[in-house]
Amino acid sequence: MFTVLVVAGVVAATVSPAAATPDAPSSGTGDVAMSRPAADVYWRGSWAAAQQPRNPYVPGWSQRGFTDQSLRQVVRTSVGGTHVRIRLSNLYGDTPLPVTGASIARTEAGATLQRGSQRHLTFGGRQWAQIPVGTELDSDPLLLHTTPLEQLTVTLYFARHTGRATYHSRATATSYLANGDHRVDPTGTAFTGRSGSWYFLTRVDVRGDRAHPPDGIVALGDSITDGYGSTPNANNRYPDELAERLVRTNTPRPVLNAGISANRVLSDSPCGGESAIARFRRNVATQPGVRTVIVLEGINDIRTQGGTTGCAQGAPMITTQQLIDGHRYLIRWARDRGLTAIGATLPPCGCAGGEETMRTELNRWMRTTAGTAGGYDAVADVHTTLADPANPRTLRPAYDSGDGLHPNNAGYRRIAETIPLAKL
Repeated sequence: MFTVLVVAGVVAATVSPAAATPDAPSSGTGDVAMSRPAADVYWRGSWAAAQQPRNPYVPGWSQRGFTDQSLRQVVRTSVGGTHVRIRLSNLYGDTPLPVTGASIARTEAGATLQRGSQRHLTFGGRQWAQIPVGTELDSDPLLLHTTPLEQLTVTLYFARHTGRATYHSRATATSYLANGDHRVDPTGTAFTGRSGSWYFLTRVDVRGDRAHPPDGIVALGDSITDGYGSTPNANNRYPDELAERLVRTNTPRPVLNAGISANRVLSDSPCGGESAIARFRRNVATQPGVRTVIVLEGINDIRTQGGTTGCAQGAPMITTQQLIDGHRYLIRWARDRGLTAIGATLPPCGCAGGEETMRTELNRWMRTTAGTAGGYDAVADVHTTLADPANPRTLRPAYDSGDGLHPNNAGYRRIAETIPLAKL
């Protein structure tokens, strides 16, 4: 059963969970109900990370939380603007989140800031905020001119214990931790703690001085969208590469990464959180300025089905038709909200037997139904791009990170090059 709650820009009353049916699609549990203000037509998402409950195999600092500590996280914009705001999440916390203060600055390198660029963020006119369990909160607009592909550093200070931290387990980036309040400290000296996860920070938005037509792109997926196997701190995930490709063509657009490693289309995962169907509204449909969703997901549904241990625990046995129906559900959700839906074929994974048959049949369905009422609006044939011509069940060696499933930097770049820009 899928449960539904709706997200928007400021904390408001919680909506009761409801079962998802074909007539009542849902999003992930724990969102908050609110209306989107008219001013949101000015805002565009520029960076995002999908939040999840604790992954027992990549816990990071999520379980222990933070007390009298400063957390510094570096992100890269996909588009720029004249103003900026951040969104913090306490979706999976176990206590109200006490944010003592937050700042944003231009990144120098690592945990070091460009001197003089530090700015305090406010929430409802105050430097502090308390975010109830199961909700998210936007900061106030801050005048800060940003450009596409610019690195920004967000520093959060927690004087009191945060409780369990909502986070994104595999950031393929470094987060930094210091004892005490170092919100505007330009040096990285105090930040001796290191983690490969992002905490609380779920989005960075930008806006200009006028309304902008929706042109945002959300990449929905699993570890391949998450960039597993790419170089840490190098922004080589395929959504990053897509943002760079758009900038090179002088058509920068928002590209938001909604990938979660170990995520599945049809069912929740103990490592990858809520299913793609359950989190679609929060991670895709309610992002500001979104126009297109790219779906590259399904390999974990295939490979973990019937599992009883580890990340496969609780994964149901499925048929190809059920997986296709899951994708059709996402397509319907997108179209009902006026979004373009791009499907990406599943890349080779070294699968055999029934798993390989299911992957091949899903890919065939994507290709043959593209552009029809029952299929995606367009397809990016990632399989054909990455497959080894000598053995199409496997990745081309030049694109393999080494595990036979996840691409390397060159492979992620090729995925971005496969996305049909004219269809976005």
